Parts: sequence; C-alpha cells; structure tokens
Amino acid sequence: MDICPKCGLPKQACVCEQIAKSSQRIKVTTEKKKYGKIATMVTGFGSGIDGKKVAKALKNELACGGTYKDNAIELQGEHQKKTKEILKKLGFSEESID
Repeated sequence: MDICPKCGLPKQACVCEQIAKSSQRIKVTTEKKKYGKIATMVTGFGSGIDGKKVAKALKNELACGGTYKDNAIELQGEHQKKTKEILKKLGFSEESID
C-alpha cells in the first residue's frame, strides 16, 4: 500500500488535492491578443494542483484550443462564464473563483 508523503494517508484516501483546491484564489479574465483575438486567462494556481490536467479538462469541455504555461491557463476565445461553471464542477469552491 502506497502512502502519500504530504498527508501520511494511503493514496486511495489522500485529501491533499481537495485541500489544495479549496485554498486557491483563481482569477478568470479576458485579454485581447494579437490581431484582436480574445483569450480567456485562468490564473492563481499554486502548488498541489496539476494545471495541465485542469487545462486539458477545460479545453475538452469548452471545445477550444489553449495552453498551460507560467502557472496560467490560456484558452482561445471568450469563455469567462462557462469557465467558472466548469471549475466548480472540477471541485474548486465558488468563493475561490473571481
């Protein structure tokens, strides 16, 4: 049986990721990029969160392109409202999303 090095619980009962999700301050904004294109930026991911997995889930749900770099997710298009709803479904608390 594997034991988590952070919380000391077995891997199946590990709560590190849920605790990390509740302590994040995530900010969802839009930016105007090159040639007038709109991009949705999701920032505020700290340690304990796999940003690549979150980015992949957002891109699949929104059917858009994007990337994860510098602890920020950049999605192609204007998806502010939908992104907040999807982050809630992924387990982030509503109070932590701006």
